[in-house]
Amino acid sequence: MPRFSIIVPSHGVAGRLSQALDSVLAQSFGDFELIVMCDGPGAPAADVAAGYAGRDARVSVAHSPPSAGRGGAREAGRRAAGGAYLLFLDGDDLLLPGALTALAERLEQTGEVDALYFEHERTPWWEGAPTGQDGRLPPTPSAHAVAPGAAPHLTGVRWPVWSAAYRRAFVTGHGLGFPAGHHSDLGWGGLVTVAAERIAVLRHSVVRHRERRQGSRLALPGEHQFDLLDQSERVLVRAAEQGLSAERYAVLFDQVLAAVLETAAHPDRVPAGRRRAFLRRARALYRRHRPARAARPADPSPGTGTGTATGVAHRLARRAGLSRALPSALAHPLFRALCAADRAGARAARVRAAAGARLRGLRTGLAYRWHLHRPLDENLVVYCAYWGRGYACNPAALHAAARDLAPHLRALFLVEPGQEHTLPEGVDHAPIGSPRSWKALARAKYLVNNANFADAVVKRPGSVHLQTQHGTPLKTMGCDQSVYPVVAARSGSFTKLLRRVDRWDYNLSANRHSTEMWERAFPGGYETLEYGYPRNDVYCTADAEAVARARRALGVPAGATAVLYAPTHRDHHTGFETPLDLEAFCAAAGENVVVLLRAHYFYDRGGRRDSGRIIDVTAHRSTEEVCLAADALVTDYSSIMFDYANLDRPIVVLADDWEVYREVRGVCFDLLECPPGPVARTPGELARLFRDGSYAGARSAALRAVFRERFCPYDDGRAAERVVRRVFLGEPPEALPPMVPLARRVPAPAATLVRS
Repeated sequence: MPRFSIIVPSHGVAGRLSQALDSVLAQSFGDFELIVMCDGPGAPAADVAAGYAGRDARVSVAHSPPSAGRGGAREAGRRAAGGAYLLFLDGDDLLLPGALTALAERLEQTGEVDALYFEHERTPWWEGAPTGQDGRLPPTPSAHAVAPGAAPHLTGVRWPVWSAAYRRAFVTGHGLGFPAGHHSDLGWGGLVTVAAERIAVLRHSVVRHRERRQGSRLALPGEHQFDLLDQSERVLVRAAEQGLSAERYAVLFDQVLAAVLETAAHPDRVPAGRRRAFLRRARALYRRHRPARAARPADPSPGTGTGTATGVAHRLARRAGLSRALPSALAHPLFRALCAADRAGARAARVRAAAGARLRGLRTGLAYRWHLHRPLDENLVVYCAYWGRGYACNPAALHAAARDLAPHLRALFLVEPGQEHTLPEGVDHAPIGSPRSWKALARAKYLVNNANFADAVVKRPGSVHLQTQHGTPLKTMGCDQSVYPVVAARSGSFTKLLRRVDRWDYNLSANRHSTEMWERAFPGGYETLEYGYPRNDVYCTADAEAVARARRALGVPAGATAVLYAPTHRDHHTGFETPLDLEAFCAAAGENVVVLLRAHYFYDRGGRRDSGRIIDVTAHRSTEEVCLAADALVTDYSSIMFDYANLDRPIVVLADDWEVYREVRGVCFDLLECPPGPVARTPGELARLFRDGSYAGARSAALRAVFRERFCPYDDGRAAERVVRRVFLGEPPEALPPMVPLARRVPAPAATLVRS
């Protein structure tokens, strides 16, 4: 029998689950079993947990339906546990170093106890300094185990489930289980308090609770707040049935009532139309279970964590307050005067221009505000890609698909002024910042972007914001950039970023890895759509003629092997730089090789020209057409590798500065441990891979197969259809086209046959 059974519910925390599990498996005390409760096979967290279970025999995976909530997941984990003591850890929290050793040593001192309460740390969601203030335990009269009557203020009611260890034999012997409902912590803690006969305290932080940006689920408004009253009733009835002493009952009652009053004091927690009913039931609960006046104990000392003071709690329960919230010729005076006048005129012109811009901006802002009060246009979709750089990426693919699948919808594509020529004929568009663009942003039912709309855009009730993203993350993104100074300095305000995230209703994901990373990088209340990227559909639907057209459009010579070179942006560089001498590479790689150079989109207006066997395709509108034309890809750390892998063509990673990039930019995983093909650390190694053909050999194919299995599970050619049907047409998930297995997909054929 293991000493500890550690039960970890994982619903909604796939992005941080691995950190929680690592914190357990890194413990110096190893006598434990780790049970991860998942929504079901195929759920995001289930894949994470299964990976751990395959590597460590102490880890097992069990399932609990999402409808059962955390309480149901904990109860299912409790039933599956076989350890002497039960520990519950939320899937986004951490077990602190040395925690299990401290628990084991304390239990050696106390002997068997029914409940061992311990302290904890609370950390802001961005993982700042732990506060620890809510984790202090009230004083106890003994350094050893005590009877609950000797420490009446230690009821467990105001303590989270993950702040105690429970003896499994005691729990099963008394038939204790997690009650159904949202406030099961209170119910569980109260029932344990009533049944416990021997308890102890460990004055040592065991858990680091990472508070969610959105706050506690229990603080969200809704009908579920009535469950607090149900749990309170259950605990107080059981206490009366068990004949708790007057002093113990009075403290228990006061702490239960304090939890009820805390919710009653927040008018946003209970739906407006149900607040009166909540208060009526709260008053009834008070009257029905209040202890005799003589039984009320003195208020506990400050800082004991028991919540509202007893006397105030009783008064609030009785009063109506519960119911309401710059040579000599030029030195001539005349010349100087003329220059001064010219400068003054220029200043005046600038002032007039600035005033005019402010006036136009004011007019536009007022018009936007006015349109916000007009009804939503239920059939209008506004698209934008790469901050208005043109018709591209997932928004363009969705726009094209919606014309066929949802012809009743009208579309407007937003582009930067001067980029209108990038749009195909027939695509309605408006310059960003124009009155028409603001009108559309105010009234459109659907807003689709692969980056973010302007901060001033308001999320209207009933509107639907779809964030499509524009790649699979290798580098850190969003809030994960905060610990990398160079990147953070260029990222702007994370507060503003998160306000933009709060507008999202849906967030598109191309694979489970992305789902986990988006959850951490962009914490929000959106729904994740694991449907694949619409822009990648073409890799499964294009035929040989489409590939030939793409090559002709780019000027690829007939019969040439086209190698796409697509390096990513470096945050520590001020412009486009590459360590690769492309002419030298072509000379070394073979006379039939041409290079398609595609710089990061930050440098798509650099004015580079084709040279010899180098074709600059940076400004070409469609990345997807460039990929179709290429017979192989060479990149460093660009996310293009994840998309190109769908074509099942050779990929080579040039990782000449991996260590620097990893330290400056930050990465989500070790690319060198899971590359999509051979890795070259120098330009010379890269040239050799092409010269001897190993860039496309058997080892290359094997690496690519593993990479595709991990990062290309959903890109089967029907991602755009799934998104349109789910978001624009409102079809349920079960009615959407199923994923075509990777083994059954037929990618677009390469123009030059490269044998593995």
